[in-house]
Amino acid sequence: MKSDKEKQTFDSFADFWPFYLSQHHKRLTRTWHFVGTSMVFLCIAASLMYHLWLLLLAPVLAYGCAWYSHFRIEGNRPATFGHPFWSLRADFRMFGLILTGRIDEEFAKHRLPNEK
Repeated sequence: MKSDKEKQTFDSFADFWPFYLSQHHKRLTRTWHFVGTSMVFLCIAASLMYHLWLLLLAPVLAYGCAWYSHFRIEGNRPATFGHPFWSLRADFRMFGLILTGRIDEEFAKHRLPNEK
């Protein structure tokens, strides 16, 4: 990982991932992200069953939940602002880890604080 005064830069997703986790150390933040990502899947299903325009709701709901949690709960700036594609990938990874009950192990593996 490299850093400068303006913005952290990362050489790979593997370097970015611990930073992403560190920005989501509060369980309630992760819960809001999980809800937002779940809404993406619901919007996809609804758009296939009803109208394709419902797909436009997916990013609004997902980012709305995620950004709310960063500004009101976590108290930090969403990683999406500086690293949009890696953040999207990391969000789906975090979703999977939460879904399978392995998110706490991931925090421990990277020796990061994990508020329960």
